[in-house]
Amino acid sequence: MFCKNCGKEIDDKAVICPNCGVAVEREAPAATPKTNTLAIVGFVLSFFVAIAGLVCSIIARKQCKERGEGGAGLALAGIIISIAEMVIAVIYFVIIIVALIAAAGAM
Repeated sequence: MFCKNCGKEIDDKAVICPNCGVAVEREAPAATPKTNTLAIVGFVLSFFVAIAGLVCSIIARKQCKERGEGGAGLALAGIIISIAEMVIAVIYFVIIIVALIAAAGAM
């Protein structure tokens, strides 16, 4: 690291520059972006009410891009889980309907 006052290289752990005696200013670590609340809601809803989870997750993903918030991964997971649940539900209902038609035809 370099001293901002004299420009000479100093130890990373130094509190005072040994060359000029000025206190070393530490750069604050980059703050992590706030997680989008709608992304969390969409992710949770995707397990219980797939269509609501899908809608919330799509909106949250768009908001994360626009606002620079965190949670885009949660929103994407909510979208994927919601779609997978809906596909499984459609397959399940098709199987049930086919079974009911077959049972009615056997009578």
